[in-house]
Amino acid sequence: MPKRNAGMLAAGLAFAALTVAAPVQAADSIQGEWITQDRDAIIKISKCGASVCGRIHKYLVRPPNGVRQKDVNNPDKSLRSRTLLGMAILTGFKPDGDIWRGKVYDPKSGRTYRSEVSLNSANSLKMKGCVAFYCQGQNWTRVK
Repeated sequence: MPKRNAGMLAAGLAFAALTVAAPVQAADSIQGEWITQDRDAIIKISKCGASVCGRIHKYLVRPPNGVRQKDVNNPDKSLRSRTLLGMAILTGFKPDGDIWRGKVYDPKSGRTYRSEVSLNSANSLKMKGCVAFYCQGQNWTRVK
């Protein structure tokens, strides 16, 4: 094989390796522990099967009914007895370019929203909950 073709092949293989590795790097980038904008809880984002989810990992502000706070605002009466601590509030997140798409559950309202998550920087996460075309966002900070 001539040198020129070997160089092009090596460059092509390197590009293919970077392209295949990019989703894995993106997946790792939002994973970790994040302090909510209201600074009331830490959400731990990690793999959950084929997607990524976020669970209430720790309270920074004591909930009204203590650390054993139940999901009292859930519209499904059968779920109201579950404890919020450890519960997944971000579910089904999958990468879509630089944005992650999934669903977010707000235990304060008992509602689930379509959601988008993206990194503002290595230590700042933009979290949005959306209904139709209206989205409301928060900035979360990575736990150091």
